Amino acid sequence: MTGSTDPGELVDIVDTTTRDGNQSLWSATGLTTPDVVAIAPVMNRVGFHAADFTSSTHMAVSVRFHREDPWERIRLVSAAMPDTPLSFITTGMRFVSWVPADEDVMRLAFGCVVRNGIRRFQVADPSNDPVRLKRLAVMAREEGVEEIVIGLTYSISEVHTHAYYAERAAALAGCAEMDRLYLKDPGGLLTPAAVRELAPHFARAAGERPVELHSHCTIGLAPFVYMEGLRASFRVLHTAVAPLARGTSNPAAETTLRDLGAEGFSHRLDPDALREVSDYFAELGHGKGLPVGRPQEFDATYYHHQLAGGMVSTTRRMLEELRRPELFDAVLEEVGRVRAEMGYPIIVTPVSQLVATQAVRNVIDGERWSNVSDETVRYFLGHYGEPAAPVAPDVAERVLSRPRVEELRHLEPLHLGGARERFGRRISDEELLLRLTMPAEQVDAMLSAQPPPPAPEARRPACRPARPVRHPVVTLLQEVARRKSITQLRVQKGDDLVVWRRAT
Repeated sequence: MTGSTDPGELVDIVDTTTRDGNQSLWSATGLTTPDVVAIAPVMNRVGFHAADFTSSTHMAVSVRFHREDPWERIRLVSAAMPDTPLSFITTGMRFVSWVPADEDVMRLAFGCVVRNGIRRFQVADPSNDPVRLKRLAVMAREEGVEEIVIGLTYSISEVHTHAYYAERAAALAGCAEMDRLYLKDPGGLLTPAAVRELAPHFARAAGERPVELHSHCTIGLAPFVYMEGLRASFRVLHTAVAPLARGTSNPAAETTLRDLGAEGFSHRLDPDALREVSDYFAELGHGKGLPVGRPQEFDATYYHHQLAGGMVSTTRRMLEELRRPELFDAVLEEVGRVRAEMGYPIIVTPVSQLVATQAVRNVIDGERWSNVSDETVRYFLGHYGEPAAPVAPDVAERVLSRPRVEELRHLEPLHLGGARERFGRRISDEELLLRLTMPAEQVDAMLSAQPPPPAPEARRPACRPARPVRHPVVTLLQEVARRKSITQLRVQKGDDLVVWRRAT
């Protein structure tokens, strides 16, 4: 431990490596289940308060890109990290699909992630609506979530003022289900002055409950913001290990700990275990040809488009798939225009995808708003909540004159009615949720996939480290899971502990 030994000066760290780091720098596709399980026991020893671990979007990536069971990933990693709660982030009434979900679907999804090993929820809403946030928090508590962290997502516009955030924070103060409050800055837009002004409002709303700070290094300000946040009463910071930090990701844990010590704060982390985790992800990224985060220079253009870290890499990937990567700067400029025309929505999932996709279409098509997705039509119909500011009348008129508007106007949310009849009464709740929200061929491919054999030694590139395709811990826990008579397993080797319990 470094810095002051005064318990009042203790700062907790939430690790974002496997979700936000992976999403921001590796397009959410870089990590497989064996990748994470292999290092999970060491991550458990670091001393993080929690691990920002997954979301329904990341679960869908596991199925679509890796043909892996996302429920298995939660089970295996939670077993390997018994002392570090895994966190699930949810953004409104949706699970995997962009189509809004009914309460019965959300309750089943929440219950499933909990019984498979998730203990903490980070709850956000695209419109920062306190009523919606409280509703999600109540549902999460009733489905068994141990720790609920409600977030207000930071943005800047003519309506997203500091008074706006003060008002919404105050509206959350009486939420009995809120264990913690956090300021979520996915675009890295916070300045030291802004966090200093917002901190008293968040502290007042939280009362005796901890307040957490989450920002990105997209324009290089987050490390400064974190230090100012500490001076202004925040006592929990979100960081990633160095290979998956900086760039459009969160600040690096290693440099954050150094800064904590310099400012007289203490922490709980084991620096040796942290170094081992960081070295592992550096080697893994090198072997897969994935980039590491680099410090970013200040870039004022981000205040115009406000794309979050994960959406920057997703937009790049989108343009590369379309073979038009040279359009990236033009798309960023167009994002700012689209956002203004859509009433300044906060750039957070799922609305961030709508804004970025529309900007890509506008740039590629030549004629703006000539090609509009069904999801964007539903945004203009109010299916994602009321816009923060009025939408541009000429754009709304054009969007709402499209042929499918009346059909989409009455589109029902996803619900469980008839789902068992459609997909089978004998399948698990977990499979039912995937089939309800994803294409059948992707779920079928996941279920039929077998682990590929290790690459022959002679064919491995010399620069890439040889790793088993399936980690021994994964193999062991899969075999235990097949034996119904076994309800609990505890394995310890040195300081590493794995505890597995059968879901009920």
